[in-house]
Amino acid sequence: MAAQANQLPASDPRVREAATTLQVYGQLPFVPDYGEGCDIVTSDGRRILDLYGGHAVAALGYAHPRLLKAISEQSRKLIFQSNAVALEVRARAAEKLLAIAPANLRRVFFVNSGAEANENALRMACVATARKKVLAISHGFHGRSAAAAAVTWNSEPWYGFPQRPFAVDFIPRDDCDAVANIVGDDIAAVIVEPVQGVAGAYDLSAEFLNTLREATLKHGALLIADEVQTGIGRTGRYFAMQAYDIEPDILTSAKALGGGIPCGAVLCNDDIAKRFGSGDLGSTFGGGPVAAAAMIAVLESIEVENLLHNVRQREAQIREHCIVGPVRMIQGMGLLLGLVCDRPAIDVRDALLEHDILTGTSADPNVVRVLAPLILEADHVDQLARALASIAPVMTDHERNG
Repeated sequence: MAAQANQLPASDPRVREAATTLQVYGQLPFVPDYGEGCDIVTSDGRRILDLYGGHAVAALGYAHPRLLKAISEQSRKLIFQSNAVALEVRARAAEKLLAIAPANLRRVFFVNSGAEANENALRMACVATARKKVLAISHGFHGRSAAAAAVTWNSEPWYGFPQRPFAVDFIPRDDCDAVANIVGDDIAAVIVEPVQGVAGAYDLSAEFLNTLREATLKHGALLIADEVQTGIGRTGRYFAMQAYDIEPDILTSAKALGGGIPCGAVLCNDDIAKRFGSGDLGSTFGGGPVAAAAMIAVLESIEVENLLHNVRQREAQIREHCIVGPVRMIQGMGLLLGLVCDRPAIDVRDALLEHDILTGTSADPNVVRVLAPLILEADHVDQLARALASIAPVMTDHERNG
């Protein structure tokens, strides 16, 4: 569905981007003009229900008044200062983030993105343990920087670096026996997404996650929860690990954290924090004043508007009404859901877009991802259900033969 540049006028942004930027993204056949609530309005006036949220970033949808006010007021007051000075707005952002995190996480290091958060989390684990090996979970995705990509499943085709920064092994997902057989004192950490987003919103089992926690404690390894996509209310909890009462040693967050302003965070316990001092970590833009103000606005909005409850309600509604048409089952948690389809996900995504509904595909060729804003309404789910019902299911051989 990428735009064909030679079929568009030279003034079209798709043509201009094709002539000036690296062509590393497949792009959809519309140009957004502005956003409003859960809708994108295109340059030609089309209104599209956005159930993808810019890769799970638009937690509050578009033009949310509290977020816009916070960004505007902070931009006029102080648009930037570095971490060489303390900032009231940064202190408040840190306090609010730690207040909703697992109780053992008492320190935060602000960064700019999910990849940067995971990169620093892995580095911190290696430093804190003085060990040289990291375990990850099959099908997981953690970013495209050197360390984050090293623990990303099947990253070899695009990894690019001549070697990985540490030894990596992968545990088959949901394989508790494989976890129980972890041995050795060379493992610095295990990194895990509680719900594997890029893999198709695949929710790992509670037994598997608890077994991971037990194994890491037994062997003195750290447990890193990659909540870049699952965090900040997306699963109906502030963080997905809270659904399992698991306290990781390190937790990463980004995407929805700023509601559209680039920001990220690494949270850790006091034992890890005390191993780092001045100059050991750094991020020029991490915790900048506008990003901090956006974080505060997002967290306040989730609380004041009771959005965690809304996420759980909309999940229940999707599960009840959206196993129709091409959808055979639904996996995931909250508003990080995978619609498992009877045909290629790209075909279902394209069909939904014809109904003015934007969804996403995934690494699983048959899973459509729903990463809707946390403000999603019941009418929006009804709209999705109607659109899915209009797409005829593929008949199985049993159904075809009566």
